[in-house]
Amino acid sequence: KANDIIDSQGQIIQYYKEVPDILKHLHEEGYELGVASRTSEIQGAKQLLNLFNWDKYFKYKEIYPGCKVNHFSKIQKASGIDYKDMVFFDDEHRNIVDVGKLGVTCVIVKNGVNHTLVESVLKKF
Repeated sequence: KANDIIDSQGQIIQYYKEVPDILKHLHEEGYELGVASRTSEIQGAKQLLNLFNWDKYFKYKEIYPGCKVNHFSKIQKASGIDYKDMVFFDDEHRNIVDVGKLGVTCVIVKNGVNHTLVESVLKKF
């Protein structure tokens, strides 16, 4: 398709289907969103945020290798938001364990993020 994003290996870059609508909805509801990635492909990750047109939704962007505790520490300092008032979705158990120790509500996602999951987690706040 004309709007597909293709990587250098010729593979289509895909994301979880409901993510664009979820980001738009949360942004419109006034949630402050951040992204934390431990990738070593920093420029590539930032480029994807831009190409997917998601950059506008994220006030906080911590994209670099290392423990996500460092990412969250920087987000917390920049935002002034208490860890207990943050929610973190991730597909890696080690990140859930590390960030959870800060007091952040952590949700492991095995098959992606969807509206039902996000709404059920946010109802707890």
